[in-house]
Amino acid sequence: MGFELGSVLMKLGMVSTSDHSSVVSMNLFVALLCACIVLGHLLEEHRWMNESITALAIGLCTGIVILLTTGGKSSHILVFSEDLFFIYLLPPIIFNAGFQVKKKQFFRNFMTIMLFGAIGTLISFGIISLGAIHFFKKMNIGSLDIGDYLAIGAIFSATDSVCTLQVLNQDETPLLYSLVFGEGVVNDATSVVLFNAIQSFDLSHIDSSIALQFIGNFLYLFVTSTMLGVFAGLLSAYTIKKLYFGRHSTDREVAIMILMAYLSYMLAELFYLSAILTVFFCGIVMSHYTWHNVTESSRVTTKHAFATLSFVAEIFIFLYVGMDALDIEKWRFVSDSPGKSVGVSSILLGLVLVGRAAFVFPLSFLSNLTKKSSSEKIDIKEQVTIWWAGLMRGAVSMALAYNQVFTRAGHTQLRENAIMITSTISVVLFSTVVFGLMTQPLVRLLLPPPKPFTSMISSEPNTPKSFLVPLLGNGEETETEQASQNVPRPTGLRMLLSTPSHTVHHYWRKFDNAFMRPVFGGRGFVPFIPGSPTEQNLGQWR
Repeated sequence: MGFELGSVLMKLGMVSTSDHSSVVSMNLFVALLCACIVLGHLLEEHRWMNESITALAIGLCTGIVILLTTGGKSSHILVFSEDLFFIYLLPPIIFNAGFQVKKKQFFRNFMTIMLFGAIGTLISFGIISLGAIHFFKKMNIGSLDIGDYLAIGAIFSATDSVCTLQVLNQDETPLLYSLVFGEGVVNDATSVVLFNAIQSFDLSHIDSSIALQFIGNFLYLFVTSTMLGVFAGLLSAYTIKKLYFGRHSTDREVAIMILMAYLSYMLAELFYLSAILTVFFCGIVMSHYTWHNVTESSRVTTKHAFATLSFVAEIFIFLYVGMDALDIEKWRFVSDSPGKSVGVSSILLGLVLVGRAAFVFPLSFLSNLTKKSSSEKIDIKEQVTIWWAGLMRGAVSMALAYNQVFTRAGHTQLRENAIMITSTISVVLFSTVVFGLMTQPLVRLLLPPPKPFTSMISSEPNTPKSFLVPLLGNGEETETEQASQNVPRPTGLRMLLSTPSHTVHHYWRKFDNAFMRPVFGGRGFVPFIPGSPTEQNLGQWR
């Protein structure tokens, strides 16, 4: 009896020790997150050092300290989990991207964005995959099959344009910002869909039927994922408009918005769709309809809540990547041939550069052929900026590399797995830090801020109005843009040929006002209820 009691107490003691170590790890990690935010604030004036690079640097320094204190046994306090990234960290980042997007600019350049984000990613995927097959077979890095090489192409086709977006201005360069922003989201979704499609097919014997199935599956995922996101957004708008939770509690309508946004992501995962596309378009639809159906206090709350969750998730990811880069277990398997690991990383960086250039400049040329106005065309300086914006690799590449393609035999226990993981880390670190630090000088050199344009757009940059109107307007047109809509337009065939995007937008607005907004609510279409979120109440903020 005493022996049994002793064993139980020992087990309880082990559990208690394990729980305490987890608490210590979480305390340290949260403290590091706070340090990243404080340093990011102190470096606000030096925008070349953004939060992503700050978090990476702190993660690297922390990893070194942990390595020294543990005698070289470990460098991180949390174990990387692909589920942690895709289930908890990525949804708020992608949803906020859709929720904050300026919809008019996004959909005005929708075809160009899809051209870069979908077709361009496929071109980059093909070049990187073919280059990997050509070079890696000669280097004899291990037993990689055709599926592994295609997975490499998908992993390194996923861009991370956070660094560039942090130094671009939506008002000064609206076309460039919307292209870089939109392409980044569609690119990530395309890369993940490609990666999942590669895993679901037996690519050891490729023939025409398998290729057609692959393309069909890719298109099916794209369309159904988008439709699911639109449906979830419209359902939330209809629910809040009909029940109007804010009449009794603003907490309920804020909660239903957050939970339905997350539900759309999880439903896509449940049905093996592209959750990134789903939650992105759910964010766009929610910002267009649902957001206008809630009370003013809920509007401000949701706007800040989504932005804060996205901000913390981004810092969390880069902080962990910095610590994980020094994981001794992965580097131990490549320590006997460091030159080969450096060679693989250099080749992958070169393929990323070439693959990016192979579609940005040709597709920009094709896009310019369809534009009649010179202001809508992408000049060579903007093309170079778009090319540069997509050179950085980030958390999506890391998460895909950790997937079972390269860790199916355990945590980097195979030499080729270890080489690919360490090479991915090297590419992510080098591209984020080196390319990220060079982004600000490059953008200033290629795209100097036009002073007359800046003063015209924002005549009162320091007044509260300049902060509150974008916050409460949720990316809708400014007074300047609305005034431009009253300019007489050419009619008939001439209008369709000269300004096709404006025509599509014009007819969409008519359809939206006639059918969609009366049912789902939205700006100016919310019935007046005492205390309800009508547009008249918005005037007190302006």
